[in-house]
Amino acid sequence: MKKKHPLRRILLSSVTTVSGVVLLLALKPTTAPFTSQAGGPAQQVPPVSAAPSPAGPDPSVPVASDPADGGGSGGTRDPGKQGGAPVPKTVTGDAAQTSYGPVQVKITVQGGRIVSAAAVQAPAGTPTSDQLTATAVPELNQAAVTAQSAQIDTVSGASFTSEGYRKSLQSALDKAGV
Repeated sequence: MKKKHPLRRILLSSVTTVSGVVLLLALKPTTAPFTSQAGGPAQQVPPVSAAPSPAGPDPSVPVASDPADGGGSGGTRDPGKQGGAPVPKTVTGDAAQTSYGPVQVKITVQGGRIVSAAAVQAPAGTPTSDQLTATAVPELNQAAVTAQSAQIDTVSGASFTSEGYRKSLQSALDKAGV
């Protein structure tokens, strides 16, 4: 009668299983299946703008003068006069370093209000960073325009990017004097 070796089979199947698991864990894909292009060190993200402002008052409509600026009893608006709509000012905040890369925000301010916000630099380079940046940064841009301050909520799953965005946004607001 032939003797079977159960201990040998157990040892062989255990070693095979462990080897297979190690090989699977060591295998790293070079690109993610959901991205079609390779990401660079920083990803450009389109800006978010506030709703377009109305065209402004009609220059031919008579308006009351403000006694503080030395005007008379009335007049018409001069379209060439500098006292009209405030000029937009674009300011870039300092780059904030995060665990996943730098975050830098550029804002456009007009009349003391944020009219657009865009991330000039955002974490990128790995499929995970690219995916999180693609979803988090547009939300942060919109939140900055809506909140009109750096007091914006953290985007779920992108806490480091959100914190860096807030720091850079506050820097830009400080530079703009808002």
